[in-house]
Amino acid sequence: MKLRILAAILLCVPAVAQTTLRGHWTGDIETPGGNITLEVDLDQTLSGWIGSVSIPAQGAKGIALEGITFKDGKATFRIRGAGAQAPAFTGTISPDGQSLTGEFVQAASFTPLKLVRTGEAKVELPKSSPPVAPEFVGTWEGTIEAGVKLRVQLVLANVFGASEATLISLDQGGSKIPVNTVAQQGTKLRLKVDSVGGGYEGELSADKTQLTGSWTQQGTTVPLVFKKAAK
Repeated sequence: MKLRILAAILLCVPAVAQTTLRGHWTGDIETPGGNITLEVDLDQTLSGWIGSVSIPAQGAKGIALEGITFKDGKATFRIRGAGAQAPAFTGTISPDGQSLTGEFVQAASFTPLKLVRTGEAKVELPKSSPPVAPEFVGTWEGTIEAGVKLRVQLVLANVFGASEATLISLDQGGSKIPVNTVAQQGTKLRLKVDSVGGGYEGELSADKTQLTGSWTQQGTTVPLVFKKAAK
């Protein structure tokens, strides 16, 4: 008799919804060229929310997120370091906590996006790169020619014992693209830019005013020469 009463009580206990952002989320964005899958990881630490996003089709992995908020079932986040036009998401969590339905915004374009929780969070935090030699520090200017000409700036700095770099696409509204990895060996410089699935390898000239190398993105490699801007 006691067992039956206990079973009845257990059956009456309502299921508790998992209304937290913590987890690994996946969803597809519809584009004219086909669907693009996003993989979003969100977690909470003592200092606040952390997150990263990967776009397998573009070879982009572990792109840091910022501006992560979650209140009253509403969630927001955006790509870190991409400036005012940073791709961003705003959505509402479902009652069972298993999906986020909202909009993905990029360059004033709004696209419906539903993210579904598929597992535990595996946030990839950005790693520090060793400092570079003084001759690499500064602003460099170059042009990528791949069908159209795109002027880009490379800003390199040493901050708190580590190197930081940002690419600025001057002909695309001044979009700022964070560089994930900076590696210098002698006169050679190597950059990894996960958010666009790209990378750069170049070598410093003898007079230390030019980087001659190539830009690679999604399997395509084109020459790219950076010239150091005047201070």
